[in-house]
Amino acid sequence: MKILLVDDHPVVRQGIRLMLMTDPDLEICAEAVNAAAAIDLLRKTELSIDLVILDLNLPDQNGLVVLQESVRRRPEVPVLIMSIQPEEHMAVRALKLGASGYLSKEAAPEELLKAVATLRRGKKYISASLAEWLALDVSGRREVLPHERLSDREYQVLCLLAAGKSVSEIAEGLSRSPNTISTYRARILHKMGIDTNAGLTQYAIQHQIIR
Repeated sequence: MKILLVDDHPVVRQGIRLMLMTDPDLEICAEAVNAAAAIDLLRKTELSIDLVILDLNLPDQNGLVVLQESVRRRPEVPVLIMSIQPEEHMAVRALKLGASGYLSKEAAPEELLKAVATLRRGKKYISASLAEWLALDVSGRREVLPHERLSDREYQVLCLLAAGKSVSEIAEGLSRSPNTISTYRARILHKMGIDTNAGLTQYAIQHQIIR
């Protein structure tokens, strides 16, 4: 099983590589340290990939951008999100966008191997704790967090604003006009009840949306 590993931290990539090496059928065939590099690899038709292991906190763009590109270009390839962000904050959004599984980086090594084995069988993977949280979500017995009200594009812009990107920088990176990004920013501030970019950054750090 050939795996594309997307994570910007060398120590994390090495740790995942060592965990996967315990199964001789698993091979990391390519690595990417940011969203742009990951998307370039996904576009290489000559590169055979059976699984993508993807971090969400990438230095240039949120990993959800890579997830969407993977689903679009390689719909048959499962994507396992492996992130430091709490499952309850991001799992639902990632699963709705096409992820096949979600795993916290704090999970034990055997949990990663279990997740990979589950995806190899063509099934979805969620942890027991996430399954319990999803049950509460479906039942309506939990409070929706402000960032969960955002659309996928608004959430992407939130991450970039919170990381200190300017409206013009975001517009260039997303191939949108500055006016369009300003409109997104206004919607984000309104939906979240926050007045400034500094407030967005504080919220994002508090909820581990950025690090």
